[in-house]
Amino acid sequence: MSAPTRTVILLDGASLTRRQVGQIARGEALIGLAPEALARVARAADFLADQVQRGEPIYGVTTGFGSNADKLLGAHRARDELPGGNPEARTGTLLEELQHNLVVTHAVCVGAPLAPEVVRAMLAIRINTLLRGHSGIRASTLQALAELLNRGVVPVIPEKGSVGASGDLASLSHLALVLLGEGEAWYADERLPGGEALRRAGLAPLRLSFKEGLALNNGTTQMLATAVLALERLAMLLDTADLAAAMTLDAFAGRTSAFRAEVHALRPHPGQVQTAANLRRLLDGSTLADIAYHLVPRFRTWLAESWRDPADRSHRFDIVWEYVPPNQRHGKEAFYARFLPFKGGKKHQPQDAYCLRCIPQVHGAVRDALAQAERVIDIELNAVTDNPLIFPDARDARVIEDRVISAGHFHGMPLALAMSYLKAAIPVLASISERRLAKLVDPATNDGLPAFLIGNEDATDSGFMIVQYTAAALVNDLATRAHPASVYSIPTSANAEDHVSMGANEARHVLEMTADLGHVLALEMYTAAQALEYRQDMLNAARTLAQRGDWQALAAKVSNAPSPEHPQHAQFRAEATALMQALAAQEDFHAGRAVRAAFARIREEIPFMQRDRTMDADVRRICALVASGKLVAAR
Repeated sequence: MSAPTRTVILLDGASLTRRQVGQIARGEALIGLAPEALARVARAADFLADQVQRGEPIYGVTTGFGSNADKLLGAHRARDELPGGNPEARTGTLLEELQHNLVVTHAVCVGAPLAPEVVRAMLAIRINTLLRGHSGIRASTLQALAELLNRGVVPVIPEKGSVGASGDLASLSHLALVLLGEGEAWYADERLPGGEALRRAGLAPLRLSFKEGLALNNGTTQMLATAVLALERLAMLLDTADLAAAMTLDAFAGRTSAFRAEVHALRPHPGQVQTAANLRRLLDGSTLADIAYHLVPRFRTWLAESWRDPADRSHRFDIVWEYVPPNQRHGKEAFYARFLPFKGGKKHQPQDAYCLRCIPQVHGAVRDALAQAERVIDIELNAVTDNPLIFPDARDARVIEDRVISAGHFHGMPLALAMSYLKAAIPVLASISERRLAKLVDPATNDGLPAFLIGNEDATDSGFMIVQYTAAALVNDLATRAHPASVYSIPTSANAEDHVSMGANEARHVLEMTADLGHVLALEMYTAAQALEYRQDMLNAARTLAQRGDWQALAAKVSNAPSPEHPQHAQFRAEATALMQALAAQEDFHAGRAVRAAFARIREEIPFMQRDRTMDADVRRICALVASGKLVAAR
């Protein structure tokens, strides 16, 4: 069976999107090079060759790099006259040797290899920026780089070594090494010497021409590629966070007035408004949210005599209310005019805790941080980030310095600061998720659900207690990694590069942190699904009991009902009958439509936990579901 045809994305230096980078990174698309862009590339390369022929001094072409910028290249190699020199072993000109040496001496990264997705994204981004035609690289070199990507050769790039100015020199040098037939690369899932990977892919090594080494390794490509993939993942996790919060709010039978449109019109931060609207949509159709206080029973441990009717024997819980006698209602008459005098699971308070009520403000602020990063990344994707910049068509140029301009576009600070913002935002999103999870398992705060969300009839069960421990550990770890790398510059290149961005570290941290953020959100959803099932089942058990019309059966679920001989018994009977009628009149109790869809998807793989069982497989499954995006898609 033939492989499916992949999309071809035409790179032109001006229109690359984050979505396209993601497709290329995942191997879902090949690339093509726009002819008009290749024409610009050729024009700049021809201009550079002409200037070299004229003997013009050009940084990084006829001079050394960095602290060697004041050294002009000579006509011959002085060191060939050194004792032990071997002039016959040398090939190419000094100008070619300069570019070759730039790549081979700068490939000094250490650590685990970058993920293939990051490297493929780097290749696409580097090709795209060079297609702008301001770098001096030849069209044939760009075509070779494109073939590297399209034929599945993935350079091995250790993850650590870039300081983010002059761009990602060290990591991009590892990428360029493979073009020279050196370094290492993955090909057909095998790690090979670079030359062998080229040979198996049907490609040949290159010899670099004027400024090509500098064009290949001078730019913000590693940090940008990593940032693009991190933003894609974080956008999905923000939607997951809203979904997890909605599921938790339904499990709490929480209040939705804090999410109303007119409320957020008074403080219209874009992310906040968007999150509130998203929550309204996710909770649409819920019969749990905004439920009357008196309808919600509290969990009581199951006993053999808890349910007398054989139809109720399948329940894994008992339920209970507490009656509020008339002598305890003084000063609360207005409240009890609206609500019946029964205390169950819901506390008599008009607002939920901050981790529920302030979801739009917290999630929304993270959305705004993401939007700022997306704005920066979208600009950078189609920017020229190497040095010097070549303007072959400049009309008013009098000297070469007007057409070959040394600038600082390789400096990664715009990206680094955007990533610093996200590094601070990620623990915030994880922290509020963990707080919701903690409320769910704590009987003092979970509004009538069982302690640790387990029946624990024999006092042997821990339930979801330790799930919160893991979430707490992850939040702490994320918080300790939130310190911005961008505020700590360490000068390099003998102080010629005296201020650097550390943007590659910043972007790598963000991408790594998204994994643990996903784990925290997964643990919340795992816990919320258990809580939601308890809440729905307890309420529907109360409703079914009420629909039988036997007020005494319902009264048996009231912990302090006055006896028939008590003077208040007649009033109690009337009020218990009113509770019975109110419950009987309710629709089936269920979560919002979107929450129900996600809950059903979870239950396809993870059943309700009636008593303690081995949970590690559950945790792996829920983490995989969140990472896959399937829960968000299920909405």
